[in-house]
Amino acid sequence: MSSPQPISESNRIESLDVVRGFALLGILLLNIIGFGLLSPSYSNPGFDLSHSSFADILSWAAVDLFAEGAMRCLFSILFGAGVVLFTTGATGRSAWTHYRRTFWLLMFGLFNAFILLWPGDILVTYALAGAFLYLVREKSVRTLLIAAGVLILLMSLLHVAMGFGLGFSKQAYDRVTTSSIAGATTEISDQDRELAQVWEEFSADVDLLETDAEAELIARNSSYASAFQWTVSQNVELYSFVIPVFLFWDALAMMMLGMALYKAGVLQAQRSRRFYLNLMVGGFASGLLINGYEISEAYRSDFHLLATFPQLQATYHLGRLGMALGYIGMLGLVCQAGLFSGLTTRLAAVGRMALTNYLMHSLICAILFTGMGLGLLGQFSRIELYVIVLLIWWVQLGLSPAWLKRYRFGPIEWLWRALTYGTWPEMRRSV
Repeated sequence: MSSPQPISESNRIESLDVVRGFALLGILLLNIIGFGLLSPSYSNPGFDLSHSSFADILSWAAVDLFAEGAMRCLFSILFGAGVVLFTTGATGRSAWTHYRRTFWLLMFGLFNAFILLWPGDILVTYALAGAFLYLVREKSVRTLLIAAGVLILLMSLLHVAMGFGLGFSKQAYDRVTTSSIAGATTEISDQDRELAQVWEEFSADVDLLETDAEAELIARNSSYASAFQWTVSQNVELYSFVIPVFLFWDALAMMMLGMALYKAGVLQAQRSRRFYLNLMVGGFASGLLINGYEISEAYRSDFHLLATFPQLQATYHLGRLGMALGYIGMLGLVCQAGLFSGLTTRLAAVGRMALTNYLMHSLICAILFTGMGLGLLGQFSRIELYVIVLLIWWVQLGLSPAWLKRYRFGPIEWLWRALTYGTWPEMRRSV
């Protein structure tokens, strides 16, 4: 039996690479906040927006409307599609090859999280969820859609429960605080005190006192060693709570949706133009409506935690999924019609080097914002950070196609293939 081999260039599906490149660039709009601002700003925009300029508020609203959650959703959908492509059909790989490939993705994620100092890494989550996908690789489109739908429903119900629970905790906290300030003689119940403590602990995790903010700045900016220590503490919480409670199921649902969409020919731009037009219009209509409502509620509440924290919004997954499907419809139309060929060629190159470009984001930002390099954390506003995003986009849209003219793979993609297959694939193109 011949040993398994990587997918050849001739067998690549351009639409998948285009969508992947689009999502890779888009996800930096979210991640740059985690890189360049203090940690609460990533999930608690009120931490910095309550005293920011109108331009910063507008930039937050635009990114929240068009990209927040949607780009991660696209990535997960494409990862699921990639597992189907990798493990089934005439070129299907064995379970051993799949799990070896997944193991090395996990190693890249840990490298990104600890060595490149990025506590928002998603590769570890993808490796863990991806390990499960081999078991459902041959399920029907209908079964995968139902499973994804059930998970999305359950996650949304969890958001509802958490929102109600923390809402009650906040009310108890207000009662306890008011009573304490007024010097009231009325005894506060033990239940109220316990609920108030829940709110205190939650808000302390996603907010910082002035002294804590200064301590984070010093830790992340002073040296690589101090930034590493701070990052380790953040990753411990990520791996012990955030991934098992939220991110794993989030990724798994969208990955199974991606498997279904690939099997139905949606991601390969094989459906009719009318189909993609309907998908684009329907997706954007629902996504923009839901996200717009959430943004208005957040602004109306003066960016209160209960109105801005993603995992407390019942409609969060519906809004991000609507936007992701809208983008799939839009890019499907673009690929079918051959529109913007220069841009789509560059996006496809970025997508083919997605792992390299993703890790490049972390490397560039670690050098810019941490003690690894310049230590500029907290020196830029949101709108200024997006100027840096545009510069990184410009570099990657230029560098990726230039690299692939000389080489068959991105450098990290080449290493991943070598580790997966146990052979060194030819890197340089023949002249």
